[in-house]
Amino acid sequence: MNETLSIVIYVVIGLAVIGSLAALLVRTRRTPKGMYPTTRDADDQPGGSTAVLDRPGTAEAGPDSPVIVPDDLRDLEEAETPAPVVETPEPVQGRLARLRARLAKSNNALGKALLTLLSSDKIDEDVWDEIEETLLLADLGTEPTMELVDALRERVKISGSRDPEEVHAMLREELVKLVDPSMDRSLAVDRHADKPAVVMVVGVNGVGKTTTVGKLARVLVAEDKDVLLGAADTFRAAAAEQLATWGQRVGVPTVRSEVDGADPASVAFEAVKAGIDGEVDTVLIDTAGRLQNKVGLMDELGKVKRVIEKQAEVDEVLLVLDATTGQNGLTQAKVFAEVVNITGIVLTKLDGTAKGGIVVAIQRTLGVPVKLVGLGEGPDDLAPFDAEAFVDALLS
Repeated sequence: MNETLSIVIYVVIGLAVIGSLAALLVRTRRTPKGMYPTTRDADDQPGGSTAVLDRPGTAEAGPDSPVIVPDDLRDLEEAETPAPVVETPEPVQGRLARLRARLAKSNNALGKALLTLLSSDKIDEDVWDEIEETLLLADLGTEPTMELVDALRERVKISGSRDPEEVHAMLREELVKLVDPSMDRSLAVDRHADKPAVVMVVGVNGVGKTTTVGKLARVLVAEDKDVLLGAADTFRAAAAEQLATWGQRVGVPTVRSEVDGADPASVAFEAVKAGIDGEVDTVLIDTAGRLQNKVGLMDELGKVKRVIEKQAEVDEVLLVLDATTGQNGLTQAKVFAEVVNITGIVLTKLDGTAKGGIVVAIQRTLGVPVKLVGLGEGPDDLAPFDAEAFVDALLS
């Protein structure tokens, strides 16, 4: 009996010892509040707690809150780049009125000088010499200048008038004749029965050719035409990107090559093909800026035109000229006319130091009308040329 009691006592004592050891072991493994079991990272927050960034809709979420998994992964995808805002170009008529006002402010020195001279109390040979010099300085050209002076001499001699209004009327009539309102200044941009109209834009470097193509696209979009751009200027860095940006602003697509220095004729061919397939109204082809004294480059320009014509007729070849270059622009115009059949002139920068007489000189030299003029850097600063409005602006 005593032996059995001793065994029970030993078992109880053993259980008590084991329980004590277990409790002590648990207490030594528990991490005290505010302590970390491992070395802290440099970006851990001090104070023994981890900062949690706020998330929308989870401010009151507790440790037992359920995790909501969306049915799809749309909320986890990267946000797509927002589409560019498509602009609405200014209507052509509003643009014309604004350009006329700007031209009247910047280019009326010619008109004022002539009116002052013709209204003099005495018009002798010295006055006529001054009139002639004024016209020549305005880049009117020798032949048109002599025609205008002779016509004014005759009319002033017959009328004998010095009245400013009568002199103004005479000068206006003679200038309008020189600018020639009878020339066809319409743009051949209407779609044919089964193919789009094709417009090539050519010119030397630095005249604003690519910008002109972009602005012309805006003019056509304002007239509700479906337009496609062809970036065949593959030699100038970023020319294609520049043209594509112009197109994106008005929702017009651009065909271009991803390879620098690609064959311009190939790009032009693909652009026209895309225009035919897409049934657009007008395809505008921007070409590389050619140096008129580089025979190889000029020959390539002719090649571009021939390749395009394997699919569709080239309806317009517009030569872009910087109006501030004056008579130098005539040399450029002559060489381009020998390579491609120029159908119209676009005069850019017809403000500031530009001479209004260059309009007459270019038309007389080429027998080709000025069809578009640009008077500023704004996206809608390009408008159809109007002969009478141009003369009125000069004389205002």
